[in-house]
Amino acid sequence: MATHVDLEPCELCAPADVLMSDDLAYVSWENNSLSQGHAIVVPKRHVASFFDLTSAEQHSVLELLNEAQRLISREYCPDGYNVGANIGKAAGQSRMHVHLHLIPRYDGDVDDPSGGIRCVLARRVTAG
Repeated sequence: MATHVDLEPCELCAPADVLMSDDLAYVSWENNSLSQGHAIVVPKRHVASFFDLTSAEQHSVLELLNEAQRLISREYCPDGYNVGANIGKAAGQSRMHVHLHLIPRYDGDVDDPSGGIRCVLARRVTAG
């Protein structure tokens, strides 16, 4: 397993609970869940950016993303999904080990889901 380059331990380098995995990546439930069934897909190698992953690691992450979606669909029957990664502090990345969020969405979970995750920036632009 990869080691973290900083002095602080990386929680994603040593996951407590793994739902599924392969040689290069794993899936676990998100500790700071935004909805029922919120999962993350994480490469095993410690790297900050999705764009710094090898093509094999990217393929592994995307394959596991699909497997996780099928699991969540069976277990929770969501009405939609958001998929995303925060890359860089300016984009809100707080854990410098890349991970893709798979966030199940449910009818009525917000008043108006129009615009999806774009609303985060839209609110900022109109407010500022």
